[in-house]
Amino acid sequence: MLDYETLKLIWWLLIGVLLIGFAVMDGHDMGVGSLLPFVARNDVERRVVINTVGPHWDGNQVWFITGGGAIFAAWPVVYATAFSGFYWAMLAVLWALFLRPVGFDYRSKIHDPRWRSTWDWGLFVGASVPPLIFGVAFGNLLLGVPFHFDDNMVSYYTGSFWQLLNPFALLCGVVSTAMIVTHGAVYLTHRTDGVIAERAQRVGYGAGLLLLLAFSAAGLWLAFGIDGYRIVSAIDGNAAISPTSKSVEHAAGLWLANYQAQPLTILVPVAAYLGAIAALVLLRIGRTGSAFVASALMLAGVIGTAGVSMFPFVMPSSSQPGHGLTVWDSTATRLSLSIMFYCVLIFMPLIIIYTSWAYRVMRGKVDTDHIERNQHSAY
Repeated sequence: MLDYETLKLIWWLLIGVLLIGFAVMDGHDMGVGSLLPFVARNDVERRVVINTVGPHWDGNQVWFITGGGAIFAAWPVVYATAFSGFYWAMLAVLWALFLRPVGFDYRSKIHDPRWRSTWDWGLFVGASVPPLIFGVAFGNLLLGVPFHFDDNMVSYYTGSFWQLLNPFALLCGVVSTAMIVTHGAVYLTHRTDGVIAERAQRVGYGAGLLLLLAFSAAGLWLAFGIDGYRIVSAIDGNAAISPTSKSVEHAAGLWLANYQAQPLTILVPVAAYLGAIAALVLLRIGRTGSAFVASALMLAGVIGTAGVSMFPFVMPSSSQPGHGLTVWDSTATRLSLSIMFYCVLIFMPLIIIYTSWAYRVMRGKVDTDHIERNQHSAY
């Protein structure tokens, strides 16, 4: 059986993989939903756009559900503390997500322009709000969240909802939104042709450039304008340590310490830049399938940069730095991590296999002829 410290590191990596999987798979259909009102000018065009993701969006939600379940099971203290501090933000995400299943199912049931337009905007809200809020949440994690624990390990969030909407967090929201819109535009260009593909391609260029600028600005801000966190007391990775039993330093430049200690980690943000640039170049020359792969690398690089910068912190505390949650002291028991690890070894390949099969079966372009031939079955 793997030792406790190794399991903690494995689950930090696995949760990162699940978050990246969610961003790649559910991110492209959210990106398409965000583009819906802007790249489609009439009902037929909007149905084309919706049908590029309609058969897959609910299967892609598996990554979101699995990621949330993994955080709950592997990092229960993080899950409880985050949902306490980010309660209203998470509730906004939940309400936005409600609009997606009903929008896909009911949008084309009635042939009425007002009915369909209402659901189109509902799909837009359900697709665009979650990436923005998730980006804002990551920005607040990098700043530190104002919470602490009492003697009974009950967490108390001492901030407010409006405090979450600070300039740096909003910039991270721009990064997240631009990232998802770029990814969705690449996918939509790959799955459509004609004017829809041309419009999506133009939006993809703009969103990709915005991502590069916003990601660079956030990195510079993080390096020179935001204090990071570092554990200064001894930590035994194999011990079940309370989150409140460590000493933490809070000072400028500490979010760059991991890149100095492990120089190869610089490849993670480099992957974000290379993926974004490659996606834009490949999109320009019409290699849309390869552009989608490059866009996925971009997503992995951006999300991985946040994880590498914060490691071993998962949720730092700005009000009581010593109460911040880390990979070492906020995990489930060794037995729980072990059982879940072997479950992942079984079920993760199954998810990848059936997802790959579904996309292979329903591959190809979606066009207006497809919609006209499938008036009663298409979305």
